[in-house]
Amino acid sequence: MGPVNPIDGRLLRTHFSAHAGEYDRYAIVQKRVVAQLVARLAVSVELCGLVLDVGTGTGALSAALGGGQPGRTFVLTDIAHGMTRAAVQRLPGTLACDGDARKLPFVDSRLTAVVSSNVYQWVDDLPAAFREVCRVLRPGGCFAVALFGEQTLRELRDAHRQAIRECGSQQPSHVQSFPAAAEVTAALEGAGLVCTDFSCFPEIDWHPDVPALLRQLKQIGAANAAVGQPKGLAPRQVMQRMIALYEQTHRQPQGIPATYEVVCAIAEKP
Repeated sequence: MGPVNPIDGRLLRTHFSAHAGEYDRYAIVQKRVVAQLVARLAVSVELCGLVLDVGTGTGALSAALGGGQPGRTFVLTDIAHGMTRAAVQRLPGTLACDGDARKLPFVDSRLTAVVSSNVYQWVDDLPAAFREVCRVLRPGGCFAVALFGEQTLRELRDAHRQAIRECGSQQPSHVQSFPAAAEVTAALEGAGLVCTDFSCFPEIDWHPDVPALLRQLKQIGAANAAVGQPKGLAPRQVMQRMIALYEQTHRQPQGIPATYEVVCAIAEKP
């Protein structure tokens, strides 16, 4: 199942904008996802013309794709103004504007490609968002996307839910839910996009302990932004039990793992 609650755009914008300055330092898995998407694009697509980077963050994907090379013009857009500013500083001379993936601020059939990494897991209505991508693409245009799927942070989610049950807490889990791979393919198809390359694979990040993992998630702004999310921190008893369960179940010699399910797709507008 994908996100149960709709995403609060204001919270999302606030979380990521506040952490733009330190995002690159802590976004270890996100950098690996960018590299995977770039490698897949290099095999099948030669980018040219006007390319939109949705949820550009600090501009890592556009930089890796050679933003500024002759024959291609990158447009950087992010819902968080702090991120948009950071991306422009990284890639001077590129075009940029703040924008929401759910309603792209561009006219129909204008872009030759849309690319995005580590973004669409935060969009609660993927079919509508992918219809927006299809709308702004020219016929024959390419959409390349990588996002986190439903198995992302499963260790953290399972430990937290079990801790809530054991402690008798009535508070719902703080851990965000992400879309299943089948939801992504269905959303692409429903938007009128033809998928030419699709894969799911795990990326595992290692941490010395659970608090270190939680600090990293906070430092990149990856907080739960669902409407109706629990307010404040989880009860201390629940947090302590969650950490103990995580350690007991998943501790390995190299530390505690945090699994990210990466969903990658390349699609074309007919």
